[in-house]
Amino acid sequence: MYNRNTEIREAIEAGERALISLQDARESLGSARNWGLLDLLGGRSISGLVKHVKIDNARQSLNRAKADLNRFTKELSDVRDLQGLNIEIGDFLMFADFFFDGFLADIVVQSKIRQAQDRIEDAIIRVEEVLRQLKNYRY
Repeated sequence: MYNRNTEIREAIEAGERALISLQDARESLGSARNWGLLDLLGGRSISGLVKHVKIDNARQSLNRAKADLNRFTKELSDVRDLQGLNIEIGDFLMFADFFFDGFLADIVVQSKIRQAQDRIEDAIIRVEEVLRQLKNYRY
């Protein structure tokens, strides 16, 4: 049996998880970017090593965010009577896959990190807006 409030609550919970994952990804990318800048500016081998660890952490964060955004999208589709609520995260999901497909140089890494940060900020804004709308429809 369809229960509108239950479906909305589940969508809100999924959206909040996605938001946390996106914020974690934003933080991880910021850290990777900072270490990458240090490496570019003549950091020693330790900065390059730390940068790669931070990039790996960012990759894991992006993968979690991608999974959580997919779940949020699914939960939104379960809310039958709230047409027009969608997250349109396709660009972010495709970019998350593309982001780690190989790095040619440190400059390219910095550029990709900056692009990923921009996409994450856009996704955060979209998720926050949909969550606001869901919370308004809740009761």
